[in-house]
Amino acid sequence: MKNWRSYWYKTSQESKNSSIANDEVALLATRLEFFIPKLMEIMRPLQWLTYIAFWSLFLTVIERHGLSSWSDFIIKLVARTIQNGLTVIPALYLVDYLRPVFKNASIPSVSVRIVMLMMFAATVSMALVVLVLINMGLMEYDRQAFMTNLFFNTVLTGGFTIMFLLYFLRSYRELNALKLSFEYKLTAQNDLIKARTAPHFFFNTINTLVSLIESNPSKASALLQNVSVLYRASFSGEREISFEEEVALCEHYLAIESSRLADKLEVHWDLPDEDIMYDMVITALTLQSVLEKMLLNVVEMTTETIHFNIKVTWEQHRVAIQIDVELPTKTLIINHDLRQHMDFYIQADRLRAYFGQSADIQSTVTGNHITTIIDYPLQDVSL
Repeated sequence: MKNWRSYWYKTSQESKNSSIANDEVALLATRLEFFIPKLMEIMRPLQWLTYIAFWSLFLTVIERHGLSSWSDFIIKLVARTIQNGLTVIPALYLVDYLRPVFKNASIPSVSVRIVMLMMFAATVSMALVVLVLINMGLMEYDRQAFMTNLFFNTVLTGGFTIMFLLYFLRSYRELNALKLSFEYKLTAQNDLIKARTAPHFFFNTINTLVSLIESNPSKASALLQNVSVLYRASFSGEREISFEEEVALCEHYLAIESSRLADKLEVHWDLPDEDIMYDMVITALTLQSVLEKMLLNVVEMTTETIHFNIKVTWEQHRVAIQIDVELPTKTLIINHDLRQHMDFYIQADRLRAYFGQSADIQSTVTGNHITTIIDYPLQDVSL
């Protein structure tokens, strides 16, 4: 059986190879988990060593007043590079390794631990390098100078570590604010979709139930069950559901409206095989809200029978849902007004939020029918 991986799911995973989004998006999702990014994934070890070498050169140039010859300068530069490399590289690997533990601690606690770790690494690395230089006869031992240099080197390392932690924390808070704004926008879009249709649908359903309770109690009971399922999904707050669930919700909705519209509505589904359907996902109520708008603006405007043909395909890592609606031939429906009502901007924005910017909903109105296509990427890892 195939394994679906949606855009939203994939961008929250650590494995970049399984993402249908860009590597930057996968890195962003990981970055939002904790305020310190995966440091060894920001740059490769060779890149870190290059930056360390240039930083060591800068520090050596600053300290050149205490060097009497070019050979002393080269020795100081090499020693400084080795010392900084031994400080930074192991510490960064250790921070990445302890990341799962750090995520459960508070930000101040984690920051203190990382500063202490970097300062300890700086102390050990400098002591090792100085001892090697003394044993090789390249440096004379001066206890006071050694302790002074050790102290200032440790403090300098701690200061730069704090500076980088503050930078990471600021970026993390900005990303979190952006995420909250993004989620607020999606919530507002969901509420707007419900607010536009709920009153109209609610009163129509109540009127249908009133007429069925006495004339056909069993049908009224079935209608109430459909209403219960649809409203439960509407207020569940789910963002992304299986395609099977979305089709089931659409069928519940169409069953409710068919009770009221009698013979005015006929729906034909052309769906993929069950094993393919099982692997598909979509944002909740997307297809249902598209069908609802078509029903309100076409079926309710005529006494003729309107046919809905819904075809779903999943090929080349893209899902395409084509909805063809035949317009009535005897009832006057002004195409210009109909085009204005066939806008699905909110639904399209929700799709893009979870499946990327290539997702879209386009509707074309001609003289005798409407064709609406819901199109979005969905990675099929079995292909």
